[in-house]
Amino acid sequence: MFQLRRVARAAIIAGIYVALCAAFPWISYGMIQFRIAEALTVLPILYVEAIPGLFIGCLVANIIGPHGIWDIIGGSLVTLLASIVTYRFRHSFIAYLSPIVLNGLLVSAYLSLITEGIPYYAWVAWISIGQAVVVFGLGVPLIKALRSLPRLSE
Repeated sequence: MFQLRRVARAAIIAGIYVALCAAFPWISYGMIQFRIAEALTVLPILYVEAIPGLFIGCLVANIIGPHGIWDIIGGSLVTLLASIVTYRFRHSFIAYLSPIVLNGLLVSAYLSLITEGIPYYAWVAWISIGQAVVVFGLGVPLIKALRSLPRLSE
């Protein structure tokens, strides 16, 4: 029962991630982005199963996005890495910083290559700002709300 609950939670996280990107494409893709789904990137603080959920959700969301194979593979792997770091440092402020810093530095690297004319540092600034707004504005309250809920028996 415990494993089934974890698999279901991972699937729900993936589905919500994709749904949020599909519902708000104008702010989910592009240089100035506030990808609401990225609020979920702090969920590994509470749930280890959020790691595969976020990876799969990001992969599917980037399949429907405009940046092609670079974003499908690169963005998904960055999300996987950020999720692992978030889980590893779940008792530290680093957990909240990892999706901001890793997306800002790594996603910007390939997006600056595939969108000629826009320099890397501009991508870093905009992606990092968008990530920070979403993680601190939505992700932190999400974690606080989930922590306040009564725990169901596992």
